[in-house]
Amino acid sequence: MDERQAIERLRRIATHPAALGLQDDAALIDGLVVTHDSIAEGVHFFPFDPPSSVGWKLVAVNLSDLAGKGAEPVAALLSLALSGDDAWDEGIIDGVAAACESYGLPLVGGDTIAIQRGAPRVFGLTAIGRAGERTPLRSGAKAGDVLWLVGTLGDAAAGLAMLQDDVRSEGPLVDVFRRPVALLRPGQALAPHANAMMDVSDGLLLDALRMARASKLSVTIDVDALPLSSAFVGERGQDRVARLFAATGGDDYALLAALPPDVDPLGLSLPSGTTIARIGSLTANGPELGLTSGGEPIELPEQLGFEHFGQQRHGNPAPPMADRS
Repeated sequence: MDERQAIERLRRIATHPAALGLQDDAALIDGLVVTHDSIAEGVHFFPFDPPSSVGWKLVAVNLSDLAGKGAEPVAALLSLALSGDDAWDEGIIDGVAAACESYGLPLVGGDTIAIQRGAPRVFGLTAIGRAGERTPLRSGAKAGDVLWLVGTLGDAAAGLAMLQDDVRSEGPLVDVFRRPVALLRPGQALAPHANAMMDVSDGLLLDALRMARASKLSVTIDVDALPLSSAFVGERGQDRVARLFAATGGDDYALLAALPPDVDPLGLSLPSGTTIARIGSLTANGPELGLTSGGEPIELPEQLGFEHFGQQRHGNPAPPMADRS
């Protein structure tokens, strides 16, 4: 059973309206946005990663889902697996504490279990947020909307590739892989104006396709417009190969927003230094997903992103944190 098959099976159970048909990043319950993500050793982090960075990442990836709904963090529940290695266990708790303090996220409970020493570690966190005046879903995009991306692409995937080549690798790309940043304030600024919004966790192309399908539209993305950091360009370049690597790598935790054409996000109250780029559009007709470069259509890559138990991503490193659909 792959990820999509499992979700289809779970949809038969998750019939409450708050579940949104399991087509979104989170559930909506009485004005609250609720999300849960797990991270597993060997899938989302390396055994040799600093445990404090694992704790930070666990919190940040959940808060990124709240950012995609424009929600304000309210509380979190932690599922902690104690491994018998006191230094490691202390380290991950330190990382969770640092992230909670940084984002103003109260930890209010959860569960602890003990696992056999040497067994792969798995951790989970439930984040609860307060919905704003408007909560943009994946399914709300409209034909004619402009697709905007907040943040940059490819840094985490490039950092992951560096660590696969040399476990001693360090630098800004490795830091982004290990300690992602949840874009809460940009999400809150965009949410009142966005018809649809979500975070990018499994790869831009795959997540953009998910938004288009949920909204029953087609999406076209200009790969030349994708925002890349100077660190990424220095490591991988900025040709088409590098841009497609960035568009499919995942673990970005950028925000993808479908805005009406008359809304200019550059005029909104975004935090100083926010990177935002117009990268495409949504239409009623055409292929589900189309790519352009130099104003001309180009072929889709073999893999659009990462799905658990799906095909290995063509040309990309091991899997990043995956979304729930």
